Amino acid sequence: MPHRALLAFCISSLCLAAHADTYPSRNVTLVVTSGPGSSADILSRIIGVDLSRRLGHTVVVDNRPGAGGNIAGELVAKAPADGHTLLLASISTHGINPWLYARMPFDPVKDFKPIGTVASNPNVLVVAAKSPIRSIADLVAAARKTPDLAYSSGGSGTSQHLAGEMFASQAGIKLMHVPYKSAPQSMNAVLAGDVAMTFLSVPVAAGQIQAGQLRALGLTSARRLASLPDVSPIAEQGLPGFDVSAWFGLVAPAGTPQPVVDKLNRALQETLREPAVREKLEGQGMEILGGPPEAFERLIRSEIDRWGPVVRASGAAVN
Repeated sequence: MPHRALLAFCISSLCLAAHADTYPSRNVTLVVTSGPGSSADILSRIIGVDLSRRLGHTVVVDNRPGAGGNIAGELVAKAPADGHTLLLASISTHGINPWLYARMPFDPVKDFKPIGTVASNPNVLVVAAKSPIRSIADLVAAARKTPDLAYSSGGSGTSQHLAGEMFASQAGIKLMHVPYKSAPQSMNAVLAGDVAMTFLSVPVAAGQIQAGQLRALGLTSARRLASLPDVSPIAEQGLPGFDVSAWFGLVAPAGTPQPVVDKLNRALQETLREPAVREKLEGQGMEILGGPPEAFERLIRSEIDRWGPVVRASGAAVN
């Protein structure tokens, strides 16, 4: 290697190492794609406390709901690539939205650097406790009698939205989608009788199910959950193969130095191994994932490939 090239390489290596040594130099903002009380918000606040301790600076949760997560995603994609602004990426921002939205404000692969997966959790299909609908069969029958039976979601492009589209497609019925800005608002629409049903993440729905305000009809996962032992998967109730589980992971803007990414990944893995964190996440019905940045990148690419045919078949689109 020529002397000048060698010198440039050494200087570059030293600068990268310095990034990791001095990072973070201030608070880290974790941008969340949904509002307070949503599963993404709950997850962020649980891991944020432990990450703050490990990084030596506070991890501040910044809720930026809207456009199925695209508002939050665009904010982080355009942020300085120094590791101080992160996104809690989801199945929506890095799986569904590229196919659902006619115009995307960011490229989910090119504009971000994966840090690591965090957790996944299934959704649960619910109706109000006072609803006459008591089963999946009842729901399908009601939809066939009532054209465009309405269901709510926490926003276009969310896993709850696509769960409804997939449900309608597989059941051979028509449903009208009513998007809200957050999962709690979507839940309140069901409780108020504004819509007939919704798909909610288990952390958001569990309290109202246990309080007798919501009736759970089925899980979107392929298997049962310990936190909702009496609720069977939709796949076991006449729609075989039905599986729509949300997932979450941390990403940074493209160009973030690899040593910073590696430092964040180490902190994340340590946080996810922390017994108190695991207990809280599992208590919310979440499955802890973890893993290296490379594995998360593979997941993102595979999810984008997976959701293309689903969105096209459903006919769902957002201009």
